[in-house]
Amino acid sequence: MTDSNFNKVQFLAIDSDHEGQRIDNYLRTILKGVPKSMIYRILRKGEVRVNKKRIKPEYKLVSGDEIRLPPIRVSESSQQAPSTKLDKVATLESHILFEDDVLIVVNKPSGMAVHGGSGLSFGVIEALRALRPTAKFLELVHRLDRDTSGCLLIAKKRSALKHLHEQLRNKTMDKRYQALVDGHWPENRFKVKAPLLKNIVKSGERIVTVSAEGKESETRFRILESFAQATLVEASPITGRTHQIRVHCQHAGHPIAGDSKYKDEDFNHYMAKQGLNRLFLHAYRILYVHPVTGKQMSHTANLDNSLNQTLKALRKLQA
Repeated sequence: MTDSNFNKVQFLAIDSDHEGQRIDNYLRTILKGVPKSMIYRILRKGEVRVNKKRIKPEYKLVSGDEIRLPPIRVSESSQQAPSTKLDKVATLESHILFEDDVLIVVNKPSGMAVHGGSGLSFGVIEALRALRPTAKFLELVHRLDRDTSGCLLIAKKRSALKHLHEQLRNKTMDKRYQALVDGHWPENRFKVKAPLLKNIVKSGERIVTVSAEGKESETRFRILESFAQATLVEASPITGRTHQIRVHCQHAGHPIAGDSKYKDEDFNHYMAKQGLNRLFLHAYRILYVHPVTGKQMSHTANLDNSLNQTLKALRKLQA
């Protein structure tokens, strides 16, 4: 849709790539800059018609559907996209590890959210939409915490998103992280299985705890390098719960360096002296099956300079 004010009646034809998608999610994707509240308002009032009939926000699209959109007027301020001149948006281009017709793989920087919200005007997905303004479909395949860096998959077609989500459900997608943890990780501890319960506190902050009432969760670990007061481990989440690796490390008695939420104050203070100013958790490798070619794909994101410098400082202490 090229008319930035959407001030005319629009008729949209649904193809097979959008089949099965909820109409509210579809409209949120194509009506860039239109507030979510406005989209739900026109749906609720019956101003959006599918095949000349009123529908509910949870209606799932079918190939061949014709959608009628009413004229929508949006103020200039609400439709401003993040400027591609903004440093974080512009540098994201150099963080793209792989791109083809159906996929983008990004080495997400630490400190950048995957999507806007919680007081943030934009995240990775909004930045990519600004960098790829002609892309009709860009959606996150999975998520990374704001302070976690590394491999992040974005689908450019709904069919690719569905295929990759199926791999996540079937646990055939392999994600590997590197984490620097407190103390000496036991050589014989290869996994942590602990159910995780997500809580939202009054401030809106998400806190995850180990609880018998939580969802079954498992992370596998192996030691990569040992230091005097810390261990570099590889973590492979078998399930994909919020903050899973961070909470499992804390539960095992080895919280991750630089973690401001699931932390050990003394360890964080010690690591700050070694120059660490961020969470030391990095999604360094992802393996999956390409949704179109069927080929096994593997992407590696190297540690950033700040994490490498921290490891160098720890190695100097060992010498």
